[in-house]
Amino acid sequence: MAFVEPITIKEAVDSLHRKKYLLPAIQREFVWGADQIERLFDSLMREYPINSFLFWQVDKVNIAKYQFYEFIREYHERDNRRNPKANIDGEHDVTAILDGQQRLTSLYIGLRGTYAYKLPRKRWGNDDAFPKRRLCLNLLAPATDFNLEYDFRFLTDKEAKQNDDGQFWFVVSDILNFSEMININEYLIENRLQARGDDEFRFANRSLYKLYEAIHKTRSINFFLEKGESLDKVLNIFVRVNSGGTELSYSDLLLSIATAQWRERDAREEIISFVDEINATGDGFNFNKDFVLKSCLVLSGFRDIAFKVDNFNQKNMLIIEKHWENITKAIKSAIVLASSLGYHRDSLTSSNALIPIASYLYKIGSPENFAESAKFQRDRQRIFKWLVKVLLKRTFSGQPDNVLRPIRDVINDASDDFPLDQIVNRLKGTPKAISFDDDEIDNLLCYKYGQPYTYSALAFIYPALDFKNKFHQDHIFPKKLFTRKEIESHGIPPEDIDFYLEKCNCIANLQLLEGVPNQEKSGREFDVWIKEKYPDREKRQAYMERHFIPDIDLSFENFRRFITEREKLLVAEFKRLLKH
Repeated sequence: MAFVEPITIKEAVDSLHRKKYLLPAIQREFVWGADQIERLFDSLMREYPINSFLFWQVDKVNIAKYQFYEFIREYHERDNRRNPKANIDGEHDVTAILDGQQRLTSLYIGLRGTYAYKLPRKRWGNDDAFPKRRLCLNLLAPATDFNLEYDFRFLTDKEAKQNDDGQFWFVVSDILNFSEMININEYLIENRLQARGDDEFRFANRSLYKLYEAIHKTRSINFFLEKGESLDKVLNIFVRVNSGGTELSYSDLLLSIATAQWRERDAREEIISFVDEINATGDGFNFNKDFVLKSCLVLSGFRDIAFKVDNFNQKNMLIIEKHWENITKAIKSAIVLASSLGYHRDSLTSSNALIPIASYLYKIGSPENFAESAKFQRDRQRIFKWLVKVLLKRTFSGQPDNVLRPIRDVINDASDDFPLDQIVNRLKGTPKAISFDDDEIDNLLCYKYGQPYTYSALAFIYPALDFKNKFHQDHIFPKKLFTRKEIESHGIPPEDIDFYLEKCNCIANLQLLEGVPNQEKSGREFDVWIKEKYPDREKRQAYMERHFIPDIDLSFENFRRFITEREKLLVAEFKRLLKH
């Protein structure tokens, strides 16, 4: 390994743009947030060191032995998080980045690209939730964050043009168009920044000068160059240098090993694209490489399913590759089933809980129509009951391997149907027993509207619902009534007001309703709506029994008693379902 003459940031970014610098398959994905990129540029302006880089020179005669990827330039949190596969002509050497990917990608995005992250309170599926942003520098004032000196921000083009008092945004990528110092003065004059006042003009001049120096002049990219061709040696170096910074997960390392050992497929591309595919199921999920790799170990039948290098030996990797299509089919089927049961990224509180379901489906051949066919209705009911129990019990928290192994053994030994009772019996008496005491059942009443576990608790008491339809968590007594002013207008005693406000979002005031009835109900008072919706008393009673509504005065003024009585009904139902 040799230390090489440092280069400027512009030289490094130009090499990235010409695809002279690439990423080996052992590298993880880009994970830095916009704030980390902004801090990196602040450090450069303040002449702070940004640590050394480690490059790996691969001669053109050896390039075909490895897989390489390009750096991301136009980052999009939803649509473009993956590095594209590099198309290498084989006529030139390649310089692969072993250490420094996050920093180099950040420099590339800041100086030549864009960063699109989701706006808060916008739906994940809404394209407008991800506006394209460019890195900008305020030339007139320092950062308001006391940890920073320069005000770098990722802004949309519209935001970047909003220049007013104390604010003039310079698009950082424009600094690459400056070929000499005189361009700084030309820019300041063209944009009439001298008219802003002496202090602001001096700050603007100094800021542009510092940015120009940091990008064009300062040789801040210090790097070591490794010229060895041994993958084992490179992997050892890679693991060591990535032990700090943004943590290198086991899945990143193990994925790199799989990529090196699979023969017919590109493990990295297969697994990453599969993660994207399953996350797009239904209303969307949040699975990662760890989930897929763990599923591979479990479904392949390996006795040891721990995330460690020894388990990712060539023999095991080739078994996984051989059965890859059947493994992914089972995983996909399990996720489609979970989606059909109403789960998505916000309500599926444990990804590992789906692995035993995938294991069962793998065993029975992953029938295409498992989530819909009447033939598998009994199986679906048993799986649903088991899934809700383990999610509410948080069975897979801590050390999931100690649960996955015995459950897999039970599934493999079962003769027919999903072995719900056998799994419960196998875990009985262990720290992971799937049983609930009275206190745990009472605690289910503490879940509130919008919390991750609330859906599981509610869905459990509606076993007859067809969850393929869209169900909403509906406030039985509409949420708009629960303001202090509105409560007072109903003549509620002052000592009860806090109770009303506290219990508005609790599970005792929630039910599952299909979208259309929920929209019809909207913000109407419950006692009025239910009588209009079900004028026939028998149908109204059936609705109340189905939703565990107590047969009492349902006026808003009687909300305290309603909560008390409905909690009793819910606890009784939870005990009936969870203790059997």
